[in-house]
Amino acid sequence: MSDNFDRAQILVEALPYIQKFYGKIVVVKYGGNAMISPELFDAVMEDIILLRLVGIPVVLVHGGGPEIDAMLKKLGIESKFVNGLRYTDRETMDVVQSVLCGKVNKDLVATLQRKGASAVGLCGLDAGLFRAVKMPGEDLGYVGEITDVDPGIVLRAIDAGRIPVVATVALGTDEDTPYNVNADTAAAKLAVALGAEKLILLTNTRGILRVLGDEDTLIHAIRTFEIPALRNENIIAGGMIPKIECCAAAVTGGVRRTHILDGRIPHSILIEMLTDEGAGTMVY
Repeated sequence: MSDNFDRAQILVEALPYIQKFYGKIVVVKYGGNAMISPELFDAVMEDIILLRLVGIPVVLVHGGGPEIDAMLKKLGIESKFVNGLRYTDRETMDVVQSVLCGKVNKDLVATLQRKGASAVGLCGLDAGLFRAVKMPGEDLGYVGEITDVDPGIVLRAIDAGRIPVVATVALGTDEDTPYNVNADTAAAKLAVALGAEKLILLTNTRGILRVLGDEDTLIHAIRTFEIPALRNENIIAGGMIPKIECCAAAVTGGVRRTHILDGRIPHSILIEMLTDEGAGTMVY
């Protein structure tokens, strides 16, 4: 009896959050461990379906670095990195497009469909969703910088009751080529274009830690004007810098709340969205 009461209490706690976010778009960028572990993979898919069923539209944006690496290795193509960023020559770009827009995207769509959702796979080439030019600065090959987002095809999918699943390949406007674009950046720019309520970046860390390695020092909320000081103190450093910059850009563009969540925690999206507790670092 107490178990049923506890379940009811959980639902009651979630109710005001469901009412608050009903009909408001949430963009989730999906990658890292949550994409590799079968248990975490299922938890993310279930979170997204549950949110959609209670009237909160979710757009799933994904990368696929490990899958790209595996396919390049299988084909005997060397992975090259420049300052931590993948160098994308023509051969690599063909693999990126095939893996992201093909296998990874359609596997995600198929999983959502099998679990009872209505999902549709898209990439930045579809209806000019993402347009890009060659990334300025050091030559990274066919790596692009997004210049324009046309969210119409995503909005139509949402209006039809579907979950859009978006692969981050963009249409080149300066060359006759697709471009490989950063998935965090693409998710942030799409969230702004959609007028999203929230942007959630799933990562392999707890969030922003005041003391590196000490999860008890998690910073639960950061205001955008606090970011420069945290960077100067090296509290925001390394791979967290571009993620925080994406969050700050989304907030500046009108997204009300952005979140860096630990994708290693099962159902971290639901914990963040529908409970008092929260599960990572919020940037607002």
